[in-house]
Amino acid sequence: MAGGSSRAAEPVHTGKAGDWLSKVFERNPAGLDWPRGVLFLDVALVPLFVFWAIGYEQYLLSALVGLLFAALADPGGDHRHRAFDLAVLALFGAGVTASAFGIGADAWVPLALASFVVMLASGLAAVFWARGFADAALLDTWFVVAIALESGLSDSDRVSSQTWAQVLAWTAGAALWILVTFLRRLVHGRTGRSQPFQELHGNTRRRKPAPPLIRFAVIRALVVAGTVALAYGLDLPHGSWIPVVAVIAMKPSLEQATVVGAQRLTGALIGAAVATLLLSVPPGEHGIRLFAVERGLEVVALVLFAHGAGIRFWSRTYRTAAIAAGALVLVDLPGPSDQAAEGYRVLWTLCGVGIGLLALLLADTHQARLQGTTATGLTPAARHPDDDEDPRPEPVEGLRTGGANRI
Repeated sequence: MAGGSSRAAEPVHTGKAGDWLSKVFERNPAGLDWPRGVLFLDVALVPLFVFWAIGYEQYLLSALVGLLFAALADPGGDHRHRAFDLAVLALFGAGVTASAFGIGADAWVPLALASFVVMLASGLAAVFWARGFADAALLDTWFVVAIALESGLSDSDRVSSQTWAQVLAWTAGAALWILVTFLRRLVHGRTGRSQPFQELHGNTRRRKPAPPLIRFAVIRALVVAGTVALAYGLDLPHGSWIPVVAVIAMKPSLEQATVVGAQRLTGALIGAAVATLLLSVPPGEHGIRLFAVERGLEVVALVLFAHGAGIRFWSRTYRTAAIAAGALVLVDLPGPSDQAAEGYRVLWTLCGVGIGLLALLLADTHQARLQGTTATGLTPAARHPDDDEDPRPEPVEGLRTGGANRI
């Protein structure tokens, strides 16, 4: 009887594990937007060719990320409001870019302090206004990536960069997407507003702050600042992967369900694994072949970004993986590499994911205190006390409310 009871229990555990995996790798067929992905790829070829032609590939990542983040945050709809929203993103992104590249080669103390301030500002944006949080969640990730890029460039004896040029590249990338959307509107006329940014929950109105949300914002900022201090304070080889992977893996807001954190964490792990495999090629090449491989990896990163733009509502896990892989490839490409680098990248990836997991567990604990856990052990997305009793996302006027990935 004991054996029969044990066998009868096995499908239950298997079912729970399968249900969890299905949530992590959940896909929404209606969320595919390949026209936007192809449009991004077509437009991104412009800065790629320009920087290849003038020989300043060190500015390529700033331009591509400016373009990509503008494409991800593009709300659609009326061009005046659309251009205004994207212009605000470009302006704040330029400030973040200037700050990151201005201090990227400094000691670890100012890097850690700046990281704490940026991450805290992003977290508080989620507390006070969810729509502004969408842009802040993108920009705080870019800040850590930009620090990693500047650190790698400062350690490289092959290339160097200027802060003003990096700011100009970022701004040009974002402005290029604004121009393309304007030209597209002239050709196709008015179009409806697109879905809300995937990281948002349904309610986007301004709200009063809740103490648990503010505490989580502080905890997240401290965690990221700690990873920056660890990576740059100890001068770890390829240590920039720790904060980059950690910030990508962590969910930016307490209000997001635990499964959102698991999707981001899984996506970061997959993306880092893909980047590690891609970056294992250059150490075996020299001379003109090394040059060709590096240019090829830039193209691969561009294609990964295009996939991230095209599947932004299809799957959070795969979208995170595509963007993480492309960013990590371009971050590590300018610096020197050798066979030992592969081991460091794997090690720091695991450290970054582990730190992200720790933050996820802390978030889960806070959510449990805020509203209690469910029978499955998953905590639903925390809701602000001012929200309505209806747990369904509140539709935003003018926005499409369909889609399985809507939060």
